[in-house]
Amino acid sequence: MTGGPDRAYGGPVTILSSALLSPPVADRPLDGARLNGLRAGVLGANDGIVSVAAIVVGVAGANPGRTGVLTAGIAGLVAGALSMAAGEYVSVSSQRDAERAGKVADDELTNPWHAAVASLGAFLLGGFVPLLVALLPWHGAVVPAVFVAVLAALALTGAVSARIGGAHVARAVRRNLVGGSVAMVVTYGIGTLVGLAL
Repeated sequence: MTGGPDRAYGGPVTILSSALLSPPVADRPLDGARLNGLRAGVLGANDGIVSVAAIVVGVAGANPGRTGVLTAGIAGLVAGALSMAAGEYVSVSSQRDAERAGKVADDELTNPWHAAVASLGAFLLGGFVPLLVALLPWHGAVVPAVFVAVLAALALTGAVSARIGGAHVARAVRRNLVGGSVAMVVTYGIGTLVGLAL
């Protein structure tokens, strides 16, 4: 990725791969371009992983039927990706307006379309992890299978975000694992209670 923040969104795969292959950045500040790339890429993928996984295990708790679980997962994946893209577009458009008011040069302006596309792609990339795991024939063990796969994916996104931001890797991974685990446990518990009530 070269140039100003207007070209900071190279897509989720580019962001993840460059973060894994490049040296840590603890010795230099995180500029606006890298911060926007981190938010739209790694954090978008993280949101996709947790959101779709929570939906999958929540529905599985209420009704372990494969059709219902997959339908809910696909709907959550599409809805979440579109919501992320729309939210990122609005957010970065506001930032761009502020930059224009502050007389920022045109080639240094952030690009809301790049942000929206990167967020959409990142959410889809992350959300595919629990969804693809749920597609496999686990014979009633879909919840633990999704749980394990999601924890592995969250460990990866935590490590990548830490490398991009120059933060402590173990702390970032631990934060991701705790947050994702709580989300899945809570939604599974609620789904189970709803299933019993119905």
